[in-house]
Amino acid sequence: QVQLVESGGGSVQAGGSLRLSCAASGRTFSTSAMGWFRQAPGKERGFVAAINWSSTSTYYADSVKGRFTCSRDNAKNMEYLQMNGLLPEDTAVYYCARRRTSGSYYYAGNYDSWGQGTQVTVSS
Repeated sequence: QVQLVESGGGSVQAGGSLRLSCAASGRTFSTSAMGWFRQAPGKERGFVAAINWSSTSTYYADSVKGRFTCSRDNAKNMEYLQMNGLLPEDTAVYYCARRRTSGSYYYAGNYDSWGQGTQVTVSS
């Protein structure tokens, strides 16, 4: 298990930017793929972005491609989500998560550790 704590959420106007951070504890962070998911009120938790352990591959939901960038710093046990060009429909609670050793990056059921979430609110 790894403990995850998100930060960096807040309220911004449409077109603005935020950078989410995810601090991880535990020795397995540097060898684990990581992801970001979000959940808006009344909706299921959905995939946003993911990154493999070595940062050589990233994955994005179509709705955020070209606007969001997922990155990590294994030396600091940190994962990041840079969000630019924010839209009102990006409003949600954002969660970072650790992927199991195998399985699709896009499926929440393949992640076994989750943070508590951080709220992002985008106003028009």
